[in-house]
Amino acid sequence: MKKFLVPFLASVTLTACNDDNVSNQDINYSKLPQEFPFSTLVTLNGINVINGGFGSGATAHPSRKGEFYVITDRGPNVAYSNGIKILVPNFTPTIMHFKINADGNIEVIKYIKLKNPSGLPITGLPNPTGMGSTGETAYAADGSVLGTDSYGLDSESIVAAADGTFWVSDEYGPHIVHYSADGVEMERISPIGVNTGTRKLPAVFAKRRPNRGMEGMCMTPDGKILVGTMQSTMYVPTKALAINTTLTRIVTFDIATGQTKQYLYKQDGGASDSVCDITPISNTEFLVIERDGNFGSAGGLKKVYRINIAGATDVSGTDLSAVDGMKINGKALEQSTWDEINTAGIKPVTKVLAVDLVAKLGYEHDKFEGIVYLGNNKLAVFNDDDFGVADDGNGNPKTKILPKTGKQDKGTMYIVDIQ
Repeated sequence: MKKFLVPFLASVTLTACNDDNVSNQDINYSKLPQEFPFSTLVTLNGINVINGGFGSGATAHPSRKGEFYVITDRGPNVAYSNGIKILVPNFTPTIMHFKINADGNIEVIKYIKLKNPSGLPITGLPNPTGMGSTGETAYAADGSVLGTDSYGLDSESIVAAADGTFWVSDEYGPHIVHYSADGVEMERISPIGVNTGTRKLPAVFAKRRPNRGMEGMCMTPDGKILVGTMQSTMYVPTKALAINTTLTRIVTFDIATGQTKQYLYKQDGGASDSVCDITPISNTEFLVIERDGNFGSAGGLKKVYRINIAGATDVSGTDLSAVDGMKINGKALEQSTWDEINTAGIKPVTKVLAVDLVAKLGYEHDKFEGIVYLGNNKLAVFNDDDFGVADDGNGNPKTKILPKTGKQDKGTMYIVDIQ
């Protein structure tokens, strides 16, 4: 096991990137654990909210080996009333670009804050009604009601394209947003009526379960297709009628044409489990996270599956504007049992276990959310530390403690061999 505490802080010295085109074998991943100081965003009721959160999604630099990008979500938050407390309302979802040097040390290259089309920093506040709202009300730490952000994002995955731009998916709309190299929004692709162009996701994706939208996304190695994973069963046609809680969807988006396809994915767990990040092996084969919400050291489920979409059935249907998507026997797919789906001749993606992180590493974190395939059956793994805070059950933050070590959870990078 190789383990790195990633330096998620603003005080790290930024240095220029060397354009070394070396193989993965030349990258020194065997450095012993490295701990870095973590700056504090804010202190609330004596709880330090750290400047972390990187690890909601991860991607490799498209040409420079040993360099990575990781992204935060909407910012530190806890559940509250009928919505969410955004503990730092002006927080901007941020990309961190870092490299692993020849000596094995991690070096931060730069931070990229996401911005609206006018170049102003966005927030993680929910979108307004009709622009990707999940129905959440956002509150400040003192319980006062916050507003919305038309360009706000609950970012969960990131793709670094060969042209230097980024694709980011989120849990609101769900949106796929194209950002410039400097983090300025260029295009927003959604199942709802955002005014950034005619390219859309199928309408059915607007029925994503709140806070469980497009959790993972990657790009095929040929650079042509984005592949996104929905975190959990969508509420199609309604929450009450979506009885197949092991069914979730994969969507592909052709970057040149805007054409989409959909595939079914069968989870091992159920409604409480998550399909998270995805990373490509080939144009049809991928690695996908399945996890629950427990700490790995407390019996949590933290697995990676090798999947293939080549033989799976496209379940787009003929009408992409249909709010319930394709139906069989008059029922939405989420209303149907797997026996009914199989009888209709629909094949989900194939899957086989690639690695069980708890069994392999004794993985201790709860939110295992970022993966990058390095080739040669090696996988980089990242956790979302939730900015070092958790919910105390009463809508207030408490320090997020790893039960195995008794220490505050912090962003950590692992390298693991897979099957």
